[in-house]
Amino acid sequence: MATITEKHERIDRITVKITYGIAFLILMILIVYGAYALVKMYRYEETNDAQVEEYINPILSRSTGFVQEIRFTDHQKVQKGDTLVVIDRNETLLQLQEAEATLRAANASLKVVESSSITTINSASVSEAGIASSKAKLWQQEQDYNRYKKLLAEEAVTQQHFESVKTSFEIAKSEYKVIQNTYKTAKGKINDADTQIAVALANVKQKEAVVDNIKLNLTYSVIKAPSDGIMGDKTLQVGQLIQKGQILGFIVDQDQGKWIVANFKETQVANMEEGQGVEISVDAYPNEVFEGKIQSLAPATGSRFSLLPPDNATGNFVKIVQRFPVRILLIDAPEKTKKLHAGMNANVTVAKL
Repeated sequence: MATITEKHERIDRITVKITYGIAFLILMILIVYGAYALVKMYRYEETNDAQVEEYINPILSRSTGFVQEIRFTDHQKVQKGDTLVVIDRNETLLQLQEAEATLRAANASLKVVESSSITTINSASVSEAGIASSKAKLWQQEQDYNRYKKLLAEEAVTQQHFESVKTSFEIAKSEYKVIQNTYKTAKGKINDADTQIAVALANVKQKEAVVDNIKLNLTYSVIKAPSDGIMGDKTLQVGQLIQKGQILGFIVDQDQGKWIVANFKETQVANMEEGQGVEISVDAYPNEVFEGKIQSLAPATGSRFSLLPPDNATGNFVKIVQRFPVRILLIDAPEKTKKLHAGMNANVTVAKL
Protein backbone atom coordinates (compact mmCIF):
# COMPACT_ATOMS: atom_id res chain seq x y z
CA MET A 1 0.00 0.00 0.00
CA ALA A 2 2.80 2.44 0.86
CA THR A 3 4.37 1.84 -2.51
CA ILE A 4 1.15 2.67 -4.34
CA THR A 5 0.65 5.85 -2.28
CA GLU A 6 4.20 7.03 -2.99
CA LYS A 7 3.67 6.32 -6.64
CA HIS A 8 0.50 8.47 -6.71
CA GLU A 9 2.24 11.28 -4.84
CA ARG A 10 5.10 11.24 -7.32
CA ILE A 11 2.65 11.42 -10.23
CA ASP A 12 0.82 14.31 -8.55
CA ARG A 13 4.08 16.21 -8.05
CA ILE A 14 4.97 15.70 -11.71
CA THR A 15 1.49 16.85 -12.80
CA VAL A 16 1.74 19.94 -10.65
CA LYS A 17 5.16 20.77 -12.07
CA ILE A 18 3.89 20.31 -15.64
CA THR A 19 0.86 22.47 -14.86
CA TYR A 20 3.04 25.17 -13.37
CA GLY A 21 5.38 24.95 -16.36
CA ILE A 22 2.53 25.27 -18.85
CA ALA A 23 1.01 28.14 -16.88
CA PHE A 24 4.38 29.89 -16.76
CA LEU A 25 4.86 29.35 -20.46
CA ILE A 26 1.39 30.75 -21.22
CA LEU A 27 2.10 33.70 -18.95
CA MET A 28 5.37 34.42 -20.73
CA ILE A 29 3.67 34.16 -24.10
CA LEU A 30 0.98 36.58 -22.95
CA ILE A 31 3.61 38.96 -21.59
CA VAL A 32 5.61 38.83 -24.84
CA TYR A 33 2.49 39.20 -26.97
CA GLY A 34 1.22 42.03 -24.79
CA ALA A 35 4.58 43.81 -25.01
CA TYR A 36 4.62 43.28 -28.79
CA ALA A 37 1.06 44.59 -29.07
CA LEU A 38 1.88 47.62 -26.95
CA VAL A 39 4.99 48.40 -28.98
CA LYS A 40 3.09 47.92 -32.22
CA MET A 41 0.23 50.08 -30.98
CA TYR A 42 2.68 52.79 -30.00
CA ARG A 43 4.75 52.69 -33.19
CA TYR A 44 2.21 51.75 -35.88
CA GLU A 45 -1.27 52.63 -37.11
CA GLU A 46 -3.23 49.65 -38.40
CA THR A 47 -6.62 48.98 -39.98
CA ASN A 48 -8.38 45.97 -41.40
CA ASP A 49 -10.93 48.18 -43.19
CA ALA A 50 -9.08 48.04 -46.50
CA GLN A 51 -9.65 46.51 -49.91
CA VAL A 52 -7.83 45.94 -53.18
CA GLU A 53 -9.11 48.25 -55.91
CA GLU A 54 -8.93 48.25 -59.72
CA TYR A 55 -10.69 50.26 -62.40
CA ILE A 56 -13.78 48.37 -63.53
CA ASN A 57 -14.98 50.07 -66.71
CA PRO A 58 -18.43 49.60 -68.24
CA ILE A 59 -18.70 48.57 -71.89
CA LEU A 60 -21.32 50.87 -73.44
CA SER A 61 -23.25 50.67 -76.68
CA ARG A 62 -23.03 53.79 -78.83
CA SER A 63 -25.79 52.72 -81.21
CA THR A 64 -29.15 50.94 -81.18
CA GLY A 65 -29.66 47.56 -82.84
CA PHE A 66 -29.87 43.81 -82.50
CA VAL A 67 -26.87 41.79 -81.30
CA GLN A 68 -25.46 39.79 -84.22
CA GLU A 69 -22.33 38.30 -82.62
CA ILE A 70 -20.84 37.99 -79.13
CA ARG A 71 -17.13 37.31 -79.16
CA PHE A 72 -16.28 37.04 -75.48
CA THR A 73 -17.07 34.68 -72.63
CA ASP A 74 -17.26 35.04 -68.87
CA HIS A 75 -13.98 36.18 -67.29
CA GLN A 76 -12.10 36.09 -70.59
CA LYS A 77 -8.82 37.96 -70.86
CA VAL A 78 -8.91 40.44 -73.75
CA GLN A 79 -6.51 42.85 -75.40
CA LYS A 80 -7.19 46.47 -76.29
CA GLY A 81 -9.01 46.62 -79.64
CA ASP A 82 -10.39 43.07 -79.52
CA THR A 83 -13.94 42.82 -80.92
CA LEU A 84 -16.43 42.06 -78.16
CA VAL A 85 -19.87 42.55 -79.73
CA VAL A 86 -21.11 43.02 -83.30
CA ILE A 87 -24.46 44.76 -83.84
CA ASP A 88 -26.56 44.09 -86.95
CA ARG A 89 -26.05 47.02 -89.34
CA ASN A 90 -28.30 46.22 -92.32
CA GLU A 91 -30.70 49.04 -91.46
CA THR A 92 -27.82 51.48 -91.10
CA LEU A 93 -26.45 50.43 -94.50
CA LEU A 94 -29.83 51.19 -96.09
CA GLN A 95 -29.84 54.57 -94.37
CA LEU A 96 -26.35 55.18 -95.77
CA GLN A 97 -27.48 54.38 -99.32
CA GLU A 98 -30.43 56.77 -98.98
CA ALA A 99 -28.21 59.52 -97.56
CA GLU A 100 -25.64 59.09 -100.34
CA ALA A 101 -28.41 59.33 -102.96
CA THR A 102 -29.67 62.52 -101.34
CA LEU A 103 -26.11 63.87 -101.36
CA ARG A 104 -25.77 63.15 -105.09
CA ALA A 105 -29.04 65.00 -105.74
CA ALA A 106 -27.80 67.97 -103.71
CA ASN A 107 -24.53 68.05 -105.70
CA ALA A 108 -26.51 67.97 -108.96
CA SER A 109 -28.68 70.87 -107.78
CA LEU A 110 -25.53 72.80 -106.90
CA LYS A 111 -24.14 72.29 -110.41
CA VAL A 112 -27.40 73.51 -111.95
CA VAL A 113 -27.33 76.67 -109.83
CA GLU A 114 -23.65 77.24 -110.66
CA SER A 115 -24.40 76.84 -114.38
CA SER A 116 -27.28 79.30 -114.13
CA SER A 117 -24.99 81.73 -112.34
CA ILE A 118 -22.42 81.49 -115.12
CA THR A 119 -25.12 82.23 -117.72
CA THR A 120 -26.26 85.25 -115.70
CA ILE A 121 -22.70 86.52 -115.40
CA ASN A 122 -22.20 86.20 -119.17
CA SER A 123 -25.45 88.07 -119.79
CA ALA A 124 -24.31 90.84 -117.45
CA SER A 125 -20.98 91.03 -119.30
CA VAL A 126 -22.80 91.44 -122.63
CA SER A 127 -25.00 94.15 -121.14
CA GLU A 128 -21.96 95.93 -119.69
CA ALA A 129 -20.26 95.87 -123.09
CA GLY A 130 -23.44 97.22 -124.71
CA ILE A 131 -23.49 100.16 -122.31
CA ALA A 132 -20.25 101.55 -123.74
CA SER A 133 -21.52 101.16 -127.31
CA SER A 134 -24.88 102.74 -126.50
CA LYS A 135 -23.19 105.60 -124.64
CA ALA A 136 -20.99 106.33 -127.64
CA LYS A 137 -24.00 106.26 -129.95
CA LEU A 138 -25.92 108.57 -127.59
CA TRP A 139 -23.00 111.02 -127.53
CA GLN A 140 -22.91 111.09 -131.33
CA GLN A 141 -26.67 111.62 -131.59
CA GLU A 142 -26.45 114.40 -129.02
CA GLN A 143 -23.74 116.18 -131.02
CA ASP A 144 -25.82 115.89 -134.19
CA TYR A 145 -28.87 117.22 -132.37
CA ASN A 146 -27.01 120.24 -131.01
CA ARG A 147 -25.47 120.95 -134.45
CA TYR A 148 -28.77 120.69 -136.34
CA LYS A 149 -30.48 122.78 -133.70
CA LYS A 150 -28.09 125.64 -134.48
CA LEU A 151 -28.53 125.12 -138.21
CA LEU A 152 -32.30 125.22 -137.79
CA ALA A 153 -32.01 128.54 -135.96
CA GLU A 154 -30.04 129.86 -138.93
CA GLU A 155 -32.59 128.29 -141.31
CA ALA A 156 -29.83 126.21 -142.86
CA VAL A 157 -31.82 122.95 -142.58
CA THR A 158 -35.44 122.06 -142.90
CA GLN A 159 -37.74 121.41 -139.95
CA GLN A 160 -38.28 117.87 -141.14
CA HIS A 161 -34.58 117.12 -141.19
CA PHE A 162 -34.15 118.53 -137.68
CA GLU A 163 -37.07 116.46 -136.33
CA SER A 164 -35.48 113.32 -137.78
CA VAL A 165 -32.20 114.04 -135.97
CA LYS A 166 -34.11 114.82 -132.76
CA THR A 167 -36.00 111.53 -132.98
CA SER A 168 -32.75 109.62 -133.44
CA PHE A 169 -31.37 111.40 -130.33
CA GLU A 170 -34.43 110.46 -128.23
CA ILE A 171 -34.20 106.85 -129.41
CA ALA A 172 -30.51 106.73 -128.46
CA LYS A 173 -31.33 108.06 -124.96
CA SER A 174 -34.04 105.42 -124.53
CA GLU A 175 -31.76 102.66 -125.71
CA TYR A 176 -29.06 103.81 -123.30
CA LYS A 177 -31.50 103.74 -120.37
CA VAL A 178 -32.82 100.34 -121.41
CA ILE A 179 -29.39 98.79 -121.60
CA GLN A 180 -28.46 100.39 -118.24
CA ASN A 181 -31.56 98.88 -116.63
CA THR A 182 -30.80 95.55 -118.29
CA TYR A 183 -27.31 95.61 -116.77
CA LYS A 184 -28.66 96.49 -113.32
CA THR A 185 -31.15 93.60 -113.56
CA ALA A 186 -28.37 91.22 -114.59
CA LYS A 187 -26.25 92.37 -111.63
CA GLY A 188 -29.18 91.72 -109.32
CA LYS A 189 -29.59 88.25 -110.78
CA ILE A 190 -25.89 87.61 -110.12
CA ASN A 191 -26.41 88.45 -106.44
CA ASP A 192 -29.45 86.17 -106.38
CA ALA A 193 -27.41 83.42 -108.02
CA ASP A 194 -24.66 83.82 -105.43
CA THR A 195 -27.25 83.44 -102.67
CA GLN A 196 -28.70 80.36 -104.37
CA ILE A 197 -25.20 78.87 -104.67
CA ALA A 198 -24.57 79.50 -100.97
CA VAL A 199 -27.88 77.82 -100.07
CA ALA A 200 -27.16 74.86 -102.38
CA LEU A 201 -23.62 74.54 -101.00
CA ALA A 202 -24.94 74.57 -97.42
CA ASN A 203 -27.43 71.88 -98.41
CA VAL A 204 -24.57 69.77 -99.79
CA LYS A 205 -22.57 70.24 -96.58
CA GLN A 206 -25.61 69.19 -94.53
CA LYS A 207 -26.07 66.05 -96.63
CA GLU A 208 -22.35 65.27 -96.31
CA ALA A 209 -22.64 65.59 -92.53
CA VAL A 210 -25.56 63.13 -92.57
CA VAL A 211 -23.50 60.64 -94.59
CA ASP A 212 -20.50 61.05 -92.29
CA ASN A 213 -22.71 60.58 -89.23
CA ILE A 214 -24.17 57.35 -90.62
CA LYS A 215 -20.68 56.09 -91.48
CA LEU A 216 -19.63 56.89 -87.91
CA ASN A 217 -22.63 54.94 -86.61
CA LEU A 218 -21.50 52.01 -88.74
CA THR A 219 -18.20 51.96 -86.86
CA TYR A 220 -20.17 51.90 -83.60
CA SER A 221 -21.76 48.61 -84.67
CA VAL A 222 -18.47 46.90 -83.77
CA ILE A 223 -17.82 47.28 -80.04
CA LYS A 224 -14.18 46.78 -79.06
CA ALA A 225 -12.29 46.42 -75.80
CA PRO A 226 -11.13 49.87 -74.59
CA SER A 227 -8.09 48.43 -72.77
CA ASP A 228 -6.29 45.26 -71.78
CA GLY A 229 -8.25 43.49 -69.09
CA ILE A 230 -10.54 40.70 -67.99
CA MET A 231 -14.22 40.64 -68.85
CA GLY A 232 -16.88 40.22 -66.18
CA ASP A 233 -20.03 38.13 -66.49
CA LYS A 234 -21.65 37.89 -69.93
CA THR A 235 -25.29 38.97 -69.77
CA LEU A 236 -25.98 39.42 -73.51
CA GLN A 237 -27.67 37.03 -75.93
CA VAL A 238 -27.55 36.95 -79.74
CA GLY A 239 -30.63 38.67 -81.16
CA GLN A 240 -31.11 40.87 -78.12
CA LEU A 241 -32.13 44.48 -78.80
CA ILE A 242 -29.77 46.96 -77.18
CA GLN A 243 -30.18 50.70 -76.86
CA LYS A 244 -27.70 53.54 -77.28
CA GLY A 245 -25.91 54.07 -73.97
CA GLN A 246 -26.82 50.64 -72.59
CA ILE A 247 -24.21 48.83 -70.46
CA LEU A 248 -23.25 45.56 -72.16
CA GLY A 249 -20.77 44.35 -69.57
CA PHE A 250 -17.75 45.29 -67.49
CA ILE A 251 -14.01 44.97 -68.01
CA VAL A 252 -11.42 45.01 -65.24
CA ASP A 253 -8.81 47.42 -66.60
CA GLN A 254 -5.27 46.08 -66.29
CA ASP A 255 -3.57 49.07 -67.91
CA GLN A 256 -3.98 51.38 -64.92
CA GLY A 257 -2.72 49.04 -62.22
CA LYS A 258 -4.02 48.17 -58.75
CA TRP A 259 -4.07 49.97 -55.45
CA ILE A 260 -5.37 49.69 -51.91
CA VAL A 261 -7.99 51.93 -50.31
CA ALA A 262 -7.61 51.79 -46.53
CA ASN A 263 -10.14 53.55 -44.31
CA PHE A 264 -8.29 54.82 -41.24
CA LYS A 265 -9.98 56.40 -38.23
CA GLU A 266 -9.79 60.16 -37.98
CA THR A 267 -7.64 59.70 -34.86
CA GLN A 268 -5.02 57.84 -36.93
CA VAL A 269 -4.47 60.02 -40.00
CA ALA A 270 -2.60 62.71 -38.09
CA ASN A 271 0.40 60.35 -38.05
CA MET A 272 0.47 59.84 -41.85
CA GLU A 273 1.73 61.70 -44.89
CA GLU A 274 2.02 61.10 -48.62
CA GLY A 275 4.94 58.92 -49.68
CA GLN A 276 5.07 57.05 -46.38
CA GLY A 277 5.86 53.31 -46.57
CA VAL A 278 3.11 50.75 -45.89
CA GLU A 279 2.96 47.02 -45.22
CA ILE A 280 -0.06 45.12 -46.56
CA SER A 281 -1.35 41.65 -45.89
CA VAL A 282 -4.28 40.24 -47.85
CA ASP A 283 -6.72 37.78 -46.31
CA ALA A 284 -6.53 35.55 -49.38
CA TYR A 285 -2.74 35.21 -48.96
CA PRO A 286 -2.08 35.52 -45.21
CA ASN A 287 1.53 34.35 -45.43
CA GLU A 288 2.62 37.07 -47.88
CA VAL A 289 3.47 40.69 -47.19
CA PHE A 290 3.05 43.33 -49.91
CA GLU A 291 4.83 46.65 -49.97
CA GLY A 292 3.22 49.99 -50.76
CA LYS A 293 3.33 53.72 -50.10
CA ILE A 294 0.68 56.30 -49.33
CA GLN A 295 -0.27 58.01 -52.56
CA SER A 296 -2.91 60.40 -51.24
CA LEU A 297 -5.20 61.11 -48.30
CA ALA A 298 -8.84 61.96 -48.98
CA PRO A 299 -9.78 65.63 -48.53
CA ALA A 300 -12.91 64.63 -46.56
CA THR A 301 -14.30 61.68 -44.65
CA GLY A 302 -15.90 58.84 -46.53
CA SER A 303 -19.38 59.74 -45.28
CA ARG A 304 -19.13 63.16 -46.92
CA PHE A 305 -18.81 61.52 -50.32
CA SER A 306 -21.94 59.40 -49.81
CA LEU A 307 -25.18 60.05 -51.68
CA LEU A 308 -26.84 61.38 -48.51
CA PRO A 309 -24.14 62.89 -46.27
CA PRO A 310 -25.09 63.00 -42.59
CA ASP A 311 -26.34 66.24 -41.06
CA ASN A 312 -25.42 66.52 -37.39
CA ALA A 313 -27.61 69.59 -36.89
CA THR A 314 -30.87 67.62 -36.93
CA GLY A 315 -31.45 67.29 -33.18
CA ASN A 316 -30.31 63.93 -31.81
CA PHE A 317 -26.54 63.55 -32.13
CA VAL A 318 -24.36 60.53 -31.47
CA LYS A 319 -20.66 61.03 -32.00
CA ILE A 320 -19.27 58.42 -34.38
CA VAL A 321 -15.59 58.12 -35.18
CA GLN A 322 -15.22 58.97 -38.87
CA ARG A 323 -12.86 57.30 -41.32
CA PHE A 324 -10.67 58.83 -44.02
CA PRO A 325 -10.00 56.87 -47.23
CA VAL A 326 -6.26 56.58 -47.86
CA ARG A 327 -5.08 55.54 -51.32
CA ILE A 328 -2.04 53.26 -51.20
CA LEU A 329 0.07 52.51 -54.25
CA LEU A 330 1.42 48.97 -54.56
CA ILE A 331 5.14 49.08 -55.30
CA ASP A 332 5.78 45.35 -55.62
CA ALA A 333 6.54 43.87 -59.02
CA PRO A 334 3.50 43.18 -61.22
CA GLU A 335 4.37 39.45 -61.16
CA LYS A 336 3.69 39.48 -57.42
CA THR A 337 0.56 41.62 -57.42
CA LYS A 338 -1.15 40.04 -60.44
CA LYS A 339 -2.94 37.54 -58.16
CA LEU A 340 -4.60 40.38 -56.25
CA HIS A 341 -8.11 41.17 -57.41
CA ALA A 342 -10.54 44.02 -56.80
CA GLY A 343 -12.58 43.61 -53.62
CA MET A 344 -10.11 41.45 -51.67
CA ASN A 345 -9.90 42.39 -47.98
CA ALA A 346 -6.57 43.58 -46.68
CA ASN A 347 -4.83 44.67 -43.48
CA VAL A 348 -2.68 47.79 -43.67
CA THR A 349 0.07 48.81 -41.24
CA VAL A 350 1.71 52.25 -41.31
CA ALA A 351 4.60 53.37 -39.08
CA LYS A 352 3.78 56.51 -37.11
CA LEU A 353 5.68 59.66 -37.94
